[in-house]
Amino acid sequence: MNSSTNQVYPVIWHNNAVSLIDQTRLPGEYTFVEINRSEDMAQAITTMIVRGAPAIGVAAAYGMYMGAREIDSNDRGRFLEHLEKVAQMLRATRPTAVNLFWAISRMMKTAYETLGTVEEIKTNLFYTAQSINSEDLQTCQAIGDNGLKVLPTTPEKLCLLTHCNAGALATAGYGTALGVVRSAWSSGRLARVYADETRPRLQGAKLTTWECVQEGIPVTVITDSMAAHCMNQGFIDAVVVGADRIAANGDAANKIGTYSLALVAGAHNVPFFVAAPLSTVDFSLVDGSQISIEERHPVEIYQVGDTILTPTGVEFYNPAFDVTPANLITAIITEIGAFSPEELQHHQEKQVV
Repeated sequence: MNSSTNQVYPVIWHNNAVSLIDQTRLPGEYTFVEINRSEDMAQAITTMIVRGAPAIGVAAAYGMYMGAREIDSNDRGRFLEHLEKVAQMLRATRPTAVNLFWAISRMMKTAYETLGTVEEIKTNLFYTAQSINSEDLQTCQAIGDNGLKVLPTTPEKLCLLTHCNAGALATAGYGTALGVVRSAWSSGRLARVYADETRPRLQGAKLTTWECVQEGIPVTVITDSMAAHCMNQGFIDAVVVGADRIAANGDAANKIGTYSLALVAGAHNVPFFVAAPLSTVDFSLVDGSQISIEERHPVEIYQVGDTILTPTGVEFYNPAFDVTPANLITAIITEIGAFSPEELQHHQEKQVV
């Protein structure tokens, strides 16, 4: 984090390695983990030291470069064969976040299209990873500004509800859903953020609030089950969430609990926005039923810290994501504009791979 601007950058290339903010230790400890091997990057993604679809994509790109520099062969064919194995390892870390696969595909495309020596391929892979990083930061700032244009015009100062963390920590910086929040705050249009705590990993309570506190943005934590009451009381003017994968028809996968939040917003006529880069849209999927949903270890449900919450013998179900149907989404906010879900198909050709 840059102390002069309070900007948060979760993935930083420094001294020939990657420094990751250890998000598993926030908000209690603000520490970094240094990564210089592809296997360690895969582990960091799996264990959610780094999390959020765009940030995972950036981290995976650097992981691909690290894997490339670990390959001790000057034979192009053998090098590419080993690089494919690195790609497979990284793809296996988180199945839902499409930015992971998008970034790995872009890195592999660079490798295959570089016609020079193996060393030249490695150099181009490094530059591609850096480009993915810098492009995501610019993308998030554009998402924030485009989101500001479609927020309700009244009241003058808005109260926005968000779920999970789609902020600087989940991207290269600035954020997607929190990018909209930041743009609203800097323009004087934001009164307060309401942050769902986001069970079971509490990303809203731990990470979203941490980001807001760093910048002096007023933030109130509510439990996930309080959203309907808050809307009924007129506390919420709009909901803004991120996404890990969006199908071609606009169905959007995001952290578990997002779908129920969209239903509640619809029942109270509260606008529901999804903020995500165009690279999050998987145009190969017709609808959300084709999105693979990651299921995580039940320890996330039955244990908080050292405290066991449930009796022995209970069974658990722990999907990490759910899919919000397109008909519940007011608009999808991207770096090239905000669109109704049905308009997404018109912008397929603008997705960069």
